[in-house]
Amino acid sequence: MTHTKWTGMLPVDDTALAVTDTGGPGTPVLYLNGHTATQGYWRHVIAELGTEWRHITYDMRARGKSKRSADYSFETNVRDVDAVLAARGVERALLVGWSYGAFVAAHWASRNPARTVGAILVDGAQPYDWLTEAIEQRIRKLFRRMSPLLPLLRPTGLTPRMSAEQIADSNIEVGKIARERELGPVLDNITVPTRYVVASGASLGSKGDEQELIRASLTQVVERNPNIKISAKVPSNHGAILRKDFRAIADAVREVAALDRGGSPR
Repeated sequence: MTHTKWTGMLPVDDTALAVTDTGGPGTPVLYLNGHTATQGYWRHVIAELGTEWRHITYDMRARGKSKRSADYSFETNVRDVDAVLAARGVERALLVGWSYGAFVAAHWASRNPARTVGAILVDGAQPYDWLTEAIEQRIRKLFRRMSPLLPLLRPTGLTPRMSAEQIADSNIEVGKIARERELGPVLDNITVPTRYVVASGASLGSKGDEQELIRASLTQVVERNPNIKISAKVPSNHGAILRKDFRAIADAVREVAALDRGGSPR
């Protein structure tokens, strides 16, 4: 069945999400953005996969072209996946999430196995207790310092239409969700093919080898759950991975989709 291409605003709760659906008859792939990123970040992955796939992207609340909301919680972002898929008439999708979006993808796949072809987690959703009181204060200090720049950067799409305090709160919430006792059971519960594509080096706000320590937690994840594997460890850092190592992400998508069809990767 061929689906028509569509781009528009999807009303959800007190907001509206900017959604793009390329249409076509192929496997639906839903892309979940990084914390402050927009759907345009996926253009290299989408171009690499080509037109045989049905690509669905959207901007999270207050990001990109989407409208503001009174609720930016993680649970709301998980529920927005349901809203987007329902609006586009998609019963089963392959989820690809980067950074913050990887946490959303992992939670949604864990809760909705019958509706999930599989999940690709790009340098995110790694269970590690990295949030300390000192790091929480560092996050708040970072975004307080950035506060004067946020209004200047918003027209470029580089920052969300959220206050510095709201952005900091959301980052801190991710630190709580990432704790081993919180995220570990979520990952253990995943029953669909799931692949990690892991970056190298640091990310915004991290210091020294903090990111590599977090990534090392995946060793135990894949040992506990045979449905989860590390597809690739790539040389680019966290911020550049979608731009520089898009082929590794596309390869992981092909691998998981082939497993759903019972075949070998194309």
